[in-house]
Amino acid sequence: MKNLKLIVATFTTALLMQAAIAAHHEKKDIVDVAASNDDFSTLVAAVKAAGLVDTLKGEGPFTVLAPTNAAFAKLPEGTVENLLKPENKDQLTAILTYHVIPGNNPASTVVTLDSAPTVNGQSVSISVDNGTVTINNATVTATDVEASNGVIHVIDTVLIPE
Repeated sequence: MKNLKLIVATFTTALLMQAAIAAHHEKKDIVDVAASNDDFSTLVAAVKAAGLVDTLKGEGPFTVLAPTNAAFAKLPEGTVENLLKPENKDQLTAILTYHVIPGNNPASTVVTLDSAPTVNGQSVSISVDNGTVTINNATVTATDVEASNGVIHVIDTVLIPE
């Protein structure tokens, strides 16, 4: 199981590096970079459902803690489908904005912080242990995926605000 997780993390990192290189050359924004990687299809669908596409395509800069499809799959069955319903837009927006830190915060900055305020208004906790960065209960699996309006750090768990 550990080897499978390592393979998946390595594959995801390779895909993100390709997306970062493409974003650098084409100046893709955060939404475009995420949309160009199938591993973020759930995140992109959620951003659309919450009406945050224009915001995350905006000038920024933003630091996005991007959960993968596998991270969304860890949620209890039916949670994602329920959150994507129009009547739950406020709750979905609160969750998604909890994944956005104002400013462009590369990994070299993030690892120096104990916490960071999010666009949601609440802060996330940050810790580093033996080179592994954890944000709340999520492990950062890839860092510094550059976009024209900020940076993406990939996480393996969806962050839920209090």
